[in-house]
Amino acid sequence: MARETFRENIKALEKDIICEGEMVCTAISRSVKALKDLDIAEAQKIVSDDIHINKKRWEIEEKCINLLATQQPVATNLRELIAVLSISTDLERMGDHAEGIAKIVIMHEDKPLVKPLVDIPKMAEKASDMLTRSLEAFVNRDEKTARAICDEDDEVDLLYDQVYRELLSFMTENPTIITRATYLLWAAHNLERIADRVTNICERIVFLVTGTMDEIKVSKY
Repeated sequence: MARETFRENIKALEKDIICEGEMVCTAISRSVKALKDLDIAEAQKIVSDDIHINKKRWEIEEKCINLLATQQPVATNLRELIAVLSISTDLERMGDHAEGIAKIVIMHEDKPLVKPLVDIPKMAEKASDMLTRSLEAFVNRDEKTARAICDEDDEVDLLYDQVYRELLSFMTENPTIITRATYLLWAAHNLERIADRVTNICERIVFLVTGTMDEIKVSKY
């Protein structure tokens, strides 16, 4: 009976992780749209709403600690709890990155973007897609998909490099826009870090399935 109860608790934690992931994806989408529109009011709401992601992480952590204390899991069950704790923490950090983009919007004040956003929304879309599929892989214990998603991180890196080169060119041609161009560079960097944290989740999935802790080597375009 104790094992059945533990499995029920793990399933509940998986639902909590999916919920936290959906909150993060929403925050990413909102923050990039706020940047595109330079919507300061929306950006301020995003910053305020980050507390909900934080609270979800704390809730998950408390549940994991209670299970560790009361169930004393070993082997696979222990790896499941460790994976949940790690994934929840990475999700909370992703929320911080989305919040960082919102803060960049606020810093822009009433000044226009130095250029229309093209690659930054692509980065956000790709990172969010990777995140959604990584959480599905977690629930399904799908090691193969987790490894494949890690390879896709290169696509986000390529977009980031493109943004970097383009903005650097703009700054060289017109030094008066350096501050605003740097803001966009920071936004792109936040998205690049989100994709990196997705690879962390995928590594935890591999650990959960195989019991081996290893850094998954991704191809470097």
